[in-house]
Amino acid sequence: MNKKCPIEATVALINGKWKLLILKALSQGAVRFGALEKAIPSVSAKVLTQQLREMESDGLITRKIFPEVPPRVEYSLDTMGFSLFSIFVALREWGMEEIKNGEVECSNCAECQPVKNQF
Repeated sequence: MNKKCPIEATVALINGKWKLLILKALSQGAVRFGALEKAIPSVSAKVLTQQLREMESDGLITRKIFPEVPPRVEYSLDTMGFSLFSIFVALREWGMEEIKNGEVECSNCAECQPVKNQF
């Protein structure tokens, strides 16, 4: 069995057009599917579902189903997903420093920092 480079393994986990934005949306706490669709309006429901399933399978997020009618499902960060936020901080810092063409501005939304460590 060939082992992957740590960078390659990390990129494989967050590879996908929407995964980083999903993680960002989940950083403030548990979110329902509809709220994720609103937070990331460019993603289709099919692709969002696919990305969520992959992230759940990889251990980045958890999916909680409430026994109600109609069923309610909430997604939240798992320990592993929460630990990725050091990458978000680095991405934010790099973007603020290196992209100086006026296309980026930090709104201090705090979504690149999770609300609190739940673990």
